[in-house]
Amino acid sequence: MEITNVMEYEEIARQKLPKMVFDYYASGAEDQWTLKENRNAFSRILFRPRILIDVSKIDMTTSVLGFKISMPIMIAPTAMQKMAHPEGEYATARAASAAGTIMTLSSWATSSVEEVASTGPGIRFFQLYVYKDRNVVAQLVRRAERAGFKAIALTVDTPRLGRREADIKNRFTLPPFLTLKNFEGLDLGKMDKADDSGLASYVAGQIDRTLSWKDVQWLQTITSLPILVKGVLTAEDTRLAIQNGAAGIIVSNHGARQLDYVPATIMALEEVVKAAQGRVPVFLDGGVRRGTDVFKALALGASGIFIGRPVVFSLAAEGETGIRKVLQMLREEFELTMALSGCRSLREITRNHIVTDWDLPHPVARL
Repeated sequence: MEITNVMEYEEIARQKLPKMVFDYYASGAEDQWTLKENRNAFSRILFRPRILIDVSKIDMTTSVLGFKISMPIMIAPTAMQKMAHPEGEYATARAASAAGTIMTLSSWATSSVEEVASTGPGIRFFQLYVYKDRNVVAQLVRRAERAGFKAIALTVDTPRLGRREADIKNRFTLPPFLTLKNFEGLDLGKMDKADDSGLASYVAGQIDRTLSWKDVQWLQTITSLPILVKGVLTAEDTRLAIQNGAAGIIVSNHGARQLDYVPATIMALEEVVKAAQGRVPVFLDGGVRRGTDVFKALALGASGIFIGRPVVFSLAAEGETGIRKVLQMLREEFELTMALSGCRSLREITRNHIVTDWDLPHPVARL
């Protein structure tokens, strides 16, 4: 059966993957309200298309932190990709590079920074979790720098792991034939079996709950790489991130896997963009499945978006080919949305191209 949209890969992945693995990728925290809301919120934003504009040439190129990319659609960090497919992060890196876009490698990847760098050229960012042992962190950041990674995406919403009930039920743990490759030499690459989620126990043991803004400053003393703060949902934290030297902000609720009942990222985006006042770029991840979603995020002020689950689901289904197809489908849908909205370049996408259900008081129905 021909695949015609990004969502169709989820069902294929469900059929192909062991239940423990699929559930790990697919599930959210607790009631999974935010998980559903990340998608549903996009449907509350409608278009105000402009017509009779020459859209014979459409330019989707942009630059992120000074790096030119083919489109404002990038790859978010997702952990343990070799659970989805034997080629794991190698396949993701090659697909991103072929599409002319950025891949973010997870700290908890099943391939190391050096291995991913060995796949060939490409613009890559490194997602960082801060471990209790700061020597581990410093070593990892240095390795990412040496391997040619161009930025650090610091995850700030995970002092503890969210309650993911599927992982508890499944007693989730990393399959024995895999390791968290970046930590292999540090004796932190294996995950023990636990009475609940093996990952939750690993996080409780290793990840630093004392993480604060002073650590964002410390990070800047050990690396010259720009730091993106990933996991911001409020104006207050946006201002603090900028005060503390962030080069950019990623509006993220961790794929709805941390605190349930936070807003969808597309709902939080405008508050963050307004607080940033153009001082740093603001990006979004969470719930993007269509080119129309990409356009809506940019109309609300995002400089680009990141996709997570579509990457692991398409990787599980078809390996590198699947990820290439996802990036191509989103690219083509986004280009079509631009054309039908009357926008020829990203800077022509404005707030006036959309209307949200929080813009206008709802008219009273006339009897």
